[in-house]
Amino acid sequence: MKRIPMNKIREIIRLHDECNLTKRAISRALNISRPVIKKYIESIDSSGLNYQAISTMDDDTLLSKLEDLTKPTSARYAVLSKNFIYYATELKRTGVTLDLLWQEYRQKHPDGYSYSQFCYHYQVWRNGSYLSMHLTHKAGDKMFVDFTGKKLQIVDKHSGEIQDVEVFIAILGASQHTYVEATVSQKKHDWLKVNSNALEFFGGVPAAIVPDCLKTAITKSHKYEPDINPEYADFACYYNTTILPARPLHPKDKALVEGAVKIAYTRIFAVLRNRIFHSIKELNIAIREALNDHNTLPMQKLNMSRQQMFNQVEKGALHPLPAQKYEIKHFKSLKAQFNYHIYLSDDKHHYSLPFRYRGKQMLVCYTDSIVEIFYKNRRIAFHKRDRSPNGYTTIKEHMPTAHRKYSDWNPQRFLRWAQNIGTHTEDVITTTLKSPQHPEQSYKSCLGILNLDKKYEKNRIENACKTALYFNRCSYKTIKKILDNNLDNYQPDLFCPQPEHDNIRGNRYYN
Repeated sequence: MKRIPMNKIREIIRLHDECNLTKRAISRALNISRPVIKKYIESIDSSGLNYQAISTMDDDTLLSKLEDLTKPTSARYAVLSKNFIYYATELKRTGVTLDLLWQEYRQKHPDGYSYSQFCYHYQVWRNGSYLSMHLTHKAGDKMFVDFTGKKLQIVDKHSGEIQDVEVFIAILGASQHTYVEATVSQKKHDWLKVNSNALEFFGGVPAAIVPDCLKTAITKSHKYEPDINPEYADFACYYNTTILPARPLHPKDKALVEGAVKIAYTRIFAVLRNRIFHSIKELNIAIREALNDHNTLPMQKLNMSRQQMFNQVEKGALHPLPAQKYEIKHFKSLKAQFNYHIYLSDDKHHYSLPFRYRGKQMLVCYTDSIVEIFYKNRRIAFHKRDRSPNGYTTIKEHMPTAHRKYSDWNPQRFLRWAQNIGTHTEDVITTTLKSPQHPEQSYKSCLGILNLDKKYEKNRIENACKTALYFNRCSYKTIKKILDNNLDNYQPDLFCPQPEHDNIRGNRYYN
């Protein structure tokens, strides 16, 4: 018999006991078939109850009495009913159906119920179960994730300032095994971190993750084809899972996590309400303790805890975790500069790419340790991340052929060459290498200065460098001009020094 709402059951008894209406009249009044009305009236009459007695009962008490009255009492049903919890557990396993369970049942009990009666009795039991909404979830299929509406707090030890923190919840569909963690914000970095921590906590990856339509997960919500943030999509690709956002205005799509949020308020928020925490780490330790109590508490109607259900049914159905934990990535669309480098503003650093792609628009993906450059979904460059301001990370193979010969040069080689000429030349080369220009340009300048020894004597080059240092003009053009005009013998020290005076600016003023 299909159960009808409790308020209509009460109305059937009221119309029968208080108004003395016939079953036909009650059927017309409530639009319920007469056999159903007859069944409930006979059940109440046989129990000795009346409308006055049931009017003071709550729905749970009345429902339990009706279940006791309408429950079959045959030996066959007694055998079958002992296995209902087992069937509910097995149906969570991939590929298990009622037909398969019935076949196993008939092998053990050849004189047992037919398939239709087997399904009927199980469905009646299931509909009265607290877990009726959750039995359709297959083991390892989905993980539901969301933030709670209410927040927890941490208090600064020194200032006493109270800071609200977000609370993240993840729950597996089949076992209802739950994960809870406090985090600073709902921003992408924190969102990806707590999702990754949840998978590490469960020790495996479900086939799909079901988030709400929050901005950190979904760029643009849509009933059929929502746009998933590229960072979250990359996260799903790394863990080999799928993002299935809940539909807007459809809370039943994530009813499990909504229920978990309410339970968290009772079993975590309420438990911690009188405690003061001074850091996220301290708060999460306390949350984990309360969470462990929640996961090990037996569930209603099933004599096992969420932890036991997870170990028995769902743990083995999860996909294995990758060898390394997910490293959070950031994405930027950048244009390759004329010098075949992209400029990553986060590091104020330049990274090279093959010179033929200069001027093209690139997708740059970077983590705390690496930088990857993609063109039309194909990776064309890979670098170790370097946070040196105004620096250049250049791979020789990215350079045009005409430029590669300069890549074999390095500061140490230039300095050794300069030392063979003299100390002033070494100082000029050192100054040139420290200039903020592109390394390739500074190498060219050094090469030009040092190659002057092919035309001029070393002592002249040394004197020219001394003059250039005096006027702070350490460039190839300046030194060559000094040599071409025979100014390398210019000795500033021979001039009589001017008396100190505020109106005398000195040579440094014009630099």
